[in-house]
Amino acid sequence: MTYEVELKFPLSDTAAVNALRQRIATLGAHPGQPLDQRDIYFAHPSRDFAQTDEVFRLRCVGDGNFLTYKGPLVDQVAKTRREIEVPAAAGQTAREQLRKMFASLGFREVRDVVKRREPFHLRWQDRDLEIVLDNVRDLGWFVELEIIAEDSERDAARECLVALSQELQLGTSERRSYLRLLLEKDGAA
Repeated sequence: MTYEVELKFPLSDTAAVNALRQRIATLGAHPGQPLDQRDIYFAHPSRDFAQTDEVFRLRCVGDGNFLTYKGPLVDQVAKTRREIEVPAAAGQTAREQLRKMFASLGFREVRDVVKRREPFHLRWQDRDLEIVLDNVRDLGWFVELEIIAEDSERDAARECLVALSQELQLGTSERRSYLRLLLEKDGAA
């Protein structure tokens, strides 16, 4: 079973983002292709994901569509949770069919999270990890440090990310999801 182990940090402004880009480059991170993502989050018809700490979303990247389930957090420091992501048929028509299917099954759309993502790939402490700079609509800039790990490697992955966050001087992590932050900002949480 694989887990997403993640630390996320808010960035104050564009100057902080540019300074972080320089620190990441100094560590030898390789930039990936920037991309736009739209995540459509759904509420389950018979259980409250806010109470169970689960996530179900449709991620849209260009023509690509991906269904994602994230289980409850299993760590008190990092955002560590089981993640299952499955590619779905591509294109706008397939996206609309999926949304209609979910509505027919009783799922309700909660909110969209729209962001511009700049990924970087880094080998750190003998682990491959991803650093992403996210410019989230209505929230601003964040950086996420992420490792996909097997159950037996979760603690070591977390410690690796904590060490990297200290090296990058990132401060205090944000455990709330972008969805939670937006709902709180909207006054809907």
